[in-house]
Amino acid sequence: MSQPRIIKAAAVQISPVLNEAEGTLHKVLDRIDAAARQGVQIIVFPETFVPYYPYFSFIRPPMASGAEHMALYEHAVVVPGPVTEAVAQRARQHGMVVVLGVNERDHGTIYNTQLIFDETGTLRLKRRKITPTFHERMVWGQGDGSGLKVVDTAVGRVGALACWEHYNPLARYALMAQHEEIHCAQFPGSLVGPIFADQMEVTIRHHALESGCFVINSTGWLTDEQIQSITPEPGLQRALRGGCCTAIVSPEGVHLAPPLKEGEGMLVVDLDMSLITKRKRMMDSVGHYARPELLSLRLDDRPTAPVHLLGGTGNERLLHQPMSTDPGAAAPPDATAAALAPLSRVA
Repeated sequence: MSQPRIIKAAAVQISPVLNEAEGTLHKVLDRIDAAARQGVQIIVFPETFVPYYPYFSFIRPPMASGAEHMALYEHAVVVPGPVTEAVAQRARQHGMVVVLGVNERDHGTIYNTQLIFDETGTLRLKRRKITPTFHERMVWGQGDGSGLKVVDTAVGRVGALACWEHYNPLARYALMAQHEEIHCAQFPGSLVGPIFADQMEVTIRHHALESGCFVINSTGWLTDEQIQSITPEPGLQRALRGGCCTAIVSPEGVHLAPPLKEGEGMLVVDLDMSLITKRKRMMDSVGHYARPELLSLRLDDRPTAPVHLLGGTGNERLLHQPMSTDPGAAAPPDATAAALAPLSRVA
């Protein structure tokens, strides 16, 4: 009988350095170093952690948040750039998979972007949140299907979604159909109140059970001083407390350590990868428990572009498209395969 494959994973609950990308980046690098000393092989940070989540947009109307929005542009991350180079170097130094949420600036638009660096420091995935939620739509642009991918790493097949993307069952199914083994979830934390933490826990445990994968969830944290710096109004300050549930969940929906609900900290646990097969032996939602001839997902994973150029041979070329992150992407299936597969891609 083969030896069990054990992966050491970390989920970080952490506060940013507000209005300063460099300070927040230093905290990321310090946590990666600390995790390496504990033998961690994959680490997950919160949603748009660098430079910071736009908490101002939750409590201020758009007409009153212009200065804060402009400041976010100033500190936002360009990919590739100095921030990604620094994180890639640390990932490579420690042989660690790093999943980091950033505010990505692409010319005149900011995106909620998730970055997955593999153990060699290679940026394997840059994906943008497909639909910003409620107030976030005044801050971020929309992503596209090109980011709904699972990537191979030394720790296994890794995928990611941000916050309420987990309430889009087809987005989750797109990752499940690619046989995701470790799902990295990111939430802002310090938002809405305790009910947000309760909903988050239900959501990540359900995904673990339904997909038969491990879920590593990371949320941010604001100190009282930071909350007061965002707004002096006590009523609005209440909206910036609670909502934290940093956790690591097994494919059986079990917490592998008590979740973090407040303060900074880091969960470090062992993932026994044999639990994936144990769960899927009973219920593989994209395998023997699927009925693709009745129910299947059609995914357009082509990157969007504002301009398409036709030239040369008549083939369509994209004037602008996001960084290629999956050079080994499979070709579109034929009609028969598409009819019988749980996930088919649009050519």
